[in-house]
Amino acid sequence: MDKKPDFIIIGAMKCATTTLHEQLARQPGIFMTKLKEPNFFSNDEEYEKGIYWYFSLFSGAKQEDICGESSTHYTKLPTYPHTVERMKGHLPDVKLIYVMRHPIDRLISQYIHEWTQRVINTDINLAIDTHPELIAYSRYSMQIKPYFEAYGKEKVLPVFFERLLKNPQEELERICHFIGYNSRPKWHELGAVNDSSQRMRPRAWRDFLVEMPILKTIRKKLIPKQIRDWVKGFWMMKKRPQIKEDKLKPLRSIFDEELATLGRWLGVELNCENYHRVVIESPLLDWRGKE
Repeated sequence: MDKKPDFIIIGAMKCATTTLHEQLARQPGIFMTKLKEPNFFSNDEEYEKGIYWYFSLFSGAKQEDICGESSTHYTKLPTYPHTVERMKGHLPDVKLIYVMRHPIDRLISQYIHEWTQRVINTDINLAIDTHPELIAYSRYSMQIKPYFEAYGKEKVLPVFFERLLKNPQEELERICHFIGYNSRPKWHELGAVNDSSQRMRPRAWRDFLVEMPILKTIRKKLIPKQIRDWVKGFWMMKKRPQIKEDKLKPLRSIFDEELATLGRWLGVELNCENYHRVVIESPLLDWRGKE
């Protein structure tokens, strides 16, 4: 019998899903796909590979393992409009984990990521107008509502990036309880994972020269680190992007409306201004079991 995922981390992008994937993969009895972002249900080219290709990603799991995968494309409306219907058709009982962070912080982190990948080449203030996905992927209630309609709230666990950073062991235990893991998980110190702010924009000729073994050895022995870091700076984002106030005001309006809906589901008052305090200090933030 083909192994199937028991749970999926469905997003959101730039909310520590890579870290969570790695933490779960380190727990005995939990199998996470080696391919961290299969994007099977979202991307047409992946979906065309067929369901047996997807199930093959779990072929290394033991029969008793709890299986999972992580694909942030699964909460990227309107970019990938068929995700939920495809997933429901093949995995009608799967459990879902949705990780969120302050919507403006997430937007900025996505911009940095897209800038380093050369998807975006403009200032963040112009990018907000020309790349609507920066806003859309932070509209958490819009992204998660189709999953509620397809699976019900009981099947979706809300997790907050900020709370995960502050109380990693506690949050990992909560997540593992949700997926049916009976042992006590252990949070591992992994160091920085997938830190977009430290990435350099790709450049084929530079990357080829940098990775040549002989030149790599010569560079490290003969060129001081200070000079190497100075050269790297030509391809790196030197300062955190700053959103101008005339852009922040409409963003806050959009996200306050989204967070108000999220807050009603969670039973708290939530907006951009009080977000950090509420998600960190509230005893429990969960929409499961609430009307």
